[in-house]
Amino acid sequence: MNAPDQQHGQRSTVMIACLAAVYIIWGSTYLGMKVATEVLPPFLLSAFRFFTAGLIMFIIGMAKEKEWPSGKQWASASLVGVLLIGIGNGGVALAVHYMPSGLVALLIAAAPAYFVAQDWLFFSRKRPAAMTLWGILIGFIGLFFIFNPFRSGATYDFPAWPLLVIVAGCICWTLGSLLVPRLPMPRQLTSTAIQMLAGCVFTIVLSVFLERDNWHTVSQMNLRTWTAFLHLVFLGSLVGYTSYSWLAKNAPPRITSTYAYVNPVVALFLGWVVLNETLNVDGIIGSIIVILGVVLMTWKKK
Repeated sequence: MNAPDQQHGQRSTVMIACLAAVYIIWGSTYLGMKVATEVLPPFLLSAFRFFTAGLIMFIIGMAKEKEWPSGKQWASASLVGVLLIGIGNGGVALAVHYMPSGLVALLIAAAPAYFVAQDWLFFSRKRPAAMTLWGILIGFIGLFFIFNPFRSGATYDFPAWPLLVIVAGCICWTLGSLLVPRLPMPRQLTSTAIQMLAGCVFTIVLSVFLERDNWHTVSQMNLRTWTAFLHLVFLGSLVGYTSYSWLAKNAPPRITSTYAYVNPVVALFLGWVVLNETLNVDGIIGSIIVILGVVLMTWKKK
């Protein structure tokens, strides 16, 4: 095997590992945020989560990469952090506080469409392949089959405004992801740390203006809350977000975006395995449809 082939093989291995991390770990963060926001306000949770993870990651990045970012790199990574973590992830934490986590996952599943549309209109200018478009449609149909809000007996009691928060968060998340390979970014670990810390600053400012009256709930954190918080920090942020950050910089958008379809399916099966939740026929059929959609989205002739 020559050097280019070996390098391509290593890159493919890293991509598969990062996709696996994002698929499986992020599939569990919906539940983690739902549990943590039972006690903590959503934006304060996001600020604590990403301050802790960002500080740890910055220390690791400085120790391993030994390269202080330039001013432009700080600005670029901070912008991406505000879009992805501040608005994108903070919006999800806010939405799951008011809405069923499964329905939030279904709405976020529109992310691949946002990826393809924004990449086509503003960045690559390349029209998406028919196979990709079919994959997006089929994947969303599968998730709708699983979390159908109009199913007989399905009743939801929540305000409508979180729906707009999710849409705005998805748009900002996909925009930030598409900007990563196009901006002067620091090295991988340092970049991820700066993004987390920038998202922390953004969400703590929102918390000051919107949640100050609820800050006293920090003293009410119990074992259940701490377990969810530590899961979000060490697995959801340090492992999951770092893996996503690598994908955003190195993988095609059509592949990176598939996490939005796989996460709800993983969450469904984790609930069945860990929490003994019911896994019905609709869930199994919908999951198979989702997998078919992901296969079509990632299909490549070469």
